[in-house]
Amino acid sequence: MTYDMLSESKIARNLGRLAGPAASQQASSPWELARQLARSRREFLRSAAGVTLGGALLGSGIFARTGIPQRKRKVVVITFGGGARDQETFAPEGQVNIPHLMRELIPQSTFFTQVVNRGILGHYVATASLATGVYETINNFASLPPEHPTAFEYFRKDLKRPSTDAWVVAPSNGFNRIGESNHRAYGPGLGARVILPKHLLTAATSGGADYEHLLRDNYETPFYTPELGGSEFELQQLQMLLKLSVDDFKKHARTLSSPDELSVYITRQLMQQLAPSLLWITLHDIDIAHAGAYSLYIEGIRRTDRLCAELWKTIQSEPEYRSNTTLFILPDFGRDSDDDAGGNGFQHHRTGDALSRTTWMMAMGAGVQEGIVIDRPLESTDLVPSIGSILGFSAALAEGKPIAELA
Repeated sequence: MTYDMLSESKIARNLGRLAGPAASQQASSPWELARQLARSRREFLRSAAGVTLGGALLGSGIFARTGIPQRKRKVVVITFGGGARDQETFAPEGQVNIPHLMRELIPQSTFFTQVVNRGILGHYVATASLATGVYETINNFASLPPEHPTAFEYFRKDLKRPSTDAWVVAPSNGFNRIGESNHRAYGPGLGARVILPKHLLTAATSGGADYEHLLRDNYETPFYTPELGGSEFELQQLQMLLKLSVDDFKKHARTLSSPDELSVYITRQLMQQLAPSLLWITLHDIDIAHAGAYSLYIEGIRRTDRLCAELWKTIQSEPEYRSNTTLFILPDFGRDSDDDAGGNGFQHHRTGDALSRTTWMMAMGAGVQEGIVIDRPLESTDLVPSIGSILGFSAALAEGKPIAELA
């Protein structure tokens, strides 16, 4: 279902619960509904996090004026995979689930309240769209690379960076082709190296009942088992590059409670040993919502909130990242509203209503103003050109535009 085909009355009723009766009465189109949702987020944040509404554009060259040489700049992207509704996050009743975002991260960030995703609402294809700056149309449940060049390929080709300088830590085996496209001008040999922690764990343990809860690959289609291919990170390279033996990996995995915990552990190893300039991690525990267990969905939100804060602290504590890194945190998309009978509320994200398509993004760190809220609409596809502005590459084939407040 496309955004233009939404049932406006259903969306309006949902916004009415979030922002009061005025939102339902004033909203007359899907785009107005998205603006109302953004304004609601702004008010929630102003009252709870003490942020202010951004005014005029900051102008060009913001990052350059920090004095950080281009080759020293780093970007870390955390995609808040699985999506979460405002009811369980930014709305007053949901803020208890995101204490780290509300109290620690948002006050240090520029927060964009209206990031619209006009593409396919599937986790792999939506993440591919974020990584390319183009709304990809590939099969969400197929082992296929993106059709358009990724940020990693632009970065490495334009700046002549080595393969060790761009990495992806992906949540499930279905993401093994996310690091590079099949575009003939880019493609094989120019992308990011992809680490699949669950694939590593499978190889290290030969499966095993002790790890079954970590190895679940896909919550939306449980019987989907992708064929692995592409340039996924191999188990035997753990010790060579990450200074982490298989035994150490298994020991730490045994103490972790979720796939995302395992991904963050591997990410820290990457930062400490290789310090890549472009690092992308997708957190995916929230997607357990597809199982229909509200308590597990809330647990996933709270864990993601904590892990985002932990990664920010790691950035601040690592000498190679401190003071020269820009961090982006954003969902791939949201989730359906309770009023849509075809969506099952928090459980799914397929109706394309305002909550599932109108997401948010925070940027923080080097070159970013703190405690600012921006209400104007952005596209999900604007991320890659914005990363290009920071790191110094041109996302020539992306559909999005650099975000003016960050360029």
